[in-house]
Amino acid sequence: MTLPFLRLAGVTKRYRGHGGVENVSLEVAAGESVVVVGPSGSGKTTLLRLVAGLEHPDAGEIWLDGRQVAESRRNTVPANERKVGFVFQDLALWPHLSAFANVEFAANSTGQPGTERTSRIHEILRLCRVEPLLADRYPHQLSGGEQQRVALARALAGSPQLLLLDEPFSSLDRDLRITLRSELASLRRQLQFTTIYVTHDPDDAEALADRTVAIRSAKVGSVMPHTP
Repeated sequence: MTLPFLRLAGVTKRYRGHGGVENVSLEVAAGESVVVVGPSGSGKTTLLRLVAGLEHPDAGEIWLDGRQVAESRRNTVPANERKVGFVFQDLALWPHLSAFANVEFAANSTGQPGTERTSRIHEILRLCRVEPLLADRYPHQLSGGEQQRVALARALAGSPQLLLLDEPFSSLDRDLRITLRSELASLRRQLQFTTIYVTHDPDDAEALADRTVAIRSAKVGSVMPHTP
């Protein structure tokens, strides 16, 4: 029997006043692309942050690649040791760093020698279709689509086994959203990484999902099978 690459077992995370997830169990196979859909406030982002190690569960367990990374009230493996890439909804690019330096910061975690690391950065930028002339520009000098590509490149630069994406295309116009969605699907097929993609757009699910789950309720998020 093949073990799931990612397993959440009875995971609960509550915030004072409102929000969080309640008793969530979810398994994701290696190489699978799971799209999580649901309305705003349903707990989708909390789910990603728990997997990434940016939050710890109040109850339950999280297992990643056969290793327990979180249990009730604590993370047993810190975020920087989980081999997880994260594309945030607001992208969170560092404004004082160029596109190249944003990606380089993440690539430094791989421990590769300088020349190999530099080659990898250029390769990742190429794969994410960041033009060479953009590498020295700062985030405010880039268009929305260019910023999205740099954020994706940064998330991939650390050679993650799992890529988490939190509605990364939500602020883009329809045509650019379709283009970037297609590029992401192509890149995933090429690099074969496991993906959890959060969205409220059913078109994203149709284009990117091997499997779709729905998370509902602003106060208690329950994850259940969902057919796109």
